[in-house]
Amino acid sequence: MTGPRTDDLTPVLVTGTSSGIGLATAVGAAVAGYQVVAGLRDPARGDALRAAADAAGVSGRLRTVRLDVTEPESVAAAVKETVDTYGRLDAVVNNAGVGRLGTVEQIGVDAFRAVLETNFLGVVEVTRAALPHLRATGGRLIAVSSLGGLIGQPFNEAYCAAKFALEGFLESLAPVAARTGVTVTVVEPGPVASEFVTRLAPSVPALIERAGPYEAAFHSYLGATAQLFEQAQSAADAAAVVVDVLGAERPPFRVQTSDAARSLAALKLADLDGSAVQAVTRAWLD
Repeated sequence: MTGPRTDDLTPVLVTGTSSGIGLATAVGAAVAGYQVVAGLRDPARGDALRAAADAAGVSGRLRTVRLDVTEPESVAAAVKETVDTYGRLDAVVNNAGVGRLGTVEQIGVDAFRAVLETNFLGVVEVTRAALPHLRATGGRLIAVSSLGGLIGQPFNEAYCAAKFALEGFLESLAPVAARTGVTVTVVEPGPVASEFVTRLAPSVPALIERAGPYEAAFHSYLGATAQLFEQAQSAADAAAVVVDVLGAERPPFRVQTSDAARSLAALKLADLDGSAVQAVTRAWLD
């Protein structure tokens, strides 16, 4: 697949499109000429997506479907609806995800299970369902990961664990999928200004109350990340990288969405003993 065909529209399934990078990717792909099937865990939360599609003049190239990545039957139904409607599936963008602040003593193991269920196992389920159809079209499998999939970040243990698992899964799958004509790419944003981050804010007061010996470090982390997000990339800019991958002739396995993300990724990938990354993340707690 090298971008939209000229004879008809190329169907792309995007998960997690109610806001943020997912919403911007769905609209941006439609603007680029793709037929987008936009997955929504709760279709009632699709107003912002539909309004953005209307404003961009691409409502006719964007179809919404209920898709909860934690429900295998929902995943199977969304993939089937896409193929039944358009006769094929050319690409999948795994974007659905949740965040969770807190260290393991604050949030407990159940919180880890919930984050892994959406951010990792949800991608596994969508990928499993989509691969036969992507093989038929020589299609693309894309996942929106995070620098948190390369760099373990303080007080983001559950989120980073899930993103590390995601990247390990897809890095392992990529050469196997390539043998059958399917290209796999992981997209790694750094800080992005979106509702994904603002949804975490209500959990902060309770986390401070339960911080115990980590209270000072947690306050320092909150201050450091607030400064990082002052330079945050927009969701639209991050999504533009995803859309570029959809149309690239030879997409890479791993791509970052900003110079800041590229700089930190380069640090991690050259850091054989882990000391360079630890120096950076420890500084967030000082």
